[in-house]
Amino acid sequence: QVQLVESGGGLVQAGGSLRLSCAASARTFSAYAMGWFRQAPGKEREFLAAITWSGPFSDYADSVKGRFTISRDNAKNTVYLQMSSLKPEDTAVYYCAAERSSPHSIGDLKDDPDYWGQGTQVTVSS
Repeated sequence: QVQLVESGGGLVQAGGSLRLSCAASARTFSAYAMGWFRQAPGKEREFLAAITWSGPFSDYADSVKGRFTISRDNAKNTVYLQMSSLKPEDTAVYYCAAERSSPHSIGDLKDDPDYWGQGTQVTVSS
């Protein structure tokens, strides 16, 4: 069982930045691909970004490419989402997810991750 706890959400003005963190309880955190999703009211959950446990490979949704950056620190069992140039349409609950995978793969993380965090609210005001 892996527990994921997000933090760093809050209220920010349009054009601002936030960094989300997700701390994982897994003893073998480095064996998991990690990702971020979000869900706005009345909308389906949306994939945003993923990173392999080896680090070099990452993937982004077109809606956030160039504005959001995913990274991880395996020594701290933590994955981050640096968000910049935020827009009101980025307002949502942001979720961290984990998928056990091989070093250079994200497995089924985009469609069916093994574990989810509880989410953190991000609100972008205009």
